Amino acid sequence: MVLLAVLSLAVALVAITLSVLTLRTTSSARRAMGAEALPEDVHGLRQEVAALRAEARGSLRHLAVVRYDAFGDMGGHLSWSLALLDDSGDGVVLSSIHGRSDARSYAKNIARWRSEQQLSPEEDEAIANARS
Repeated sequence: MVLLAVLSLAVALVAITLSVLTLRTTSSARRAMGAEALPEDVHGLRQEVAALRAEARGSLRHLAVVRYDAFGDMGGHLSWSLALLDDSGDGVVLSSIHGRSDARSYAKNIARWRSEQQLSPEEDEAIANARS
């Protein structure tokens, strides 16, 4: 009986060793084949992902809002500046200045994180927050 148990254990160890060796050989072969061994649909998916990434660079993904009091006699942070920019820093900064009797809105173009028009400190802050 003991002999049968030892023999079974030896056979199990040999089987485990062969399985490990086969797995290592298969993994090495897959690594050696590289991208050439991938199915054609995987190549197509990679191209689609690359196209989507390129398209996303132009989307307005960098957003930030700064709320503030434009006038010392008013509270509530009713004025705001909103930066809407893409990965290159191109876009627009929108501002709304709230006064007692009116509200004024402004839009300024932004190119490469800068504007040709003079920006208020709050607009600069919105752009800096959107960039980080």
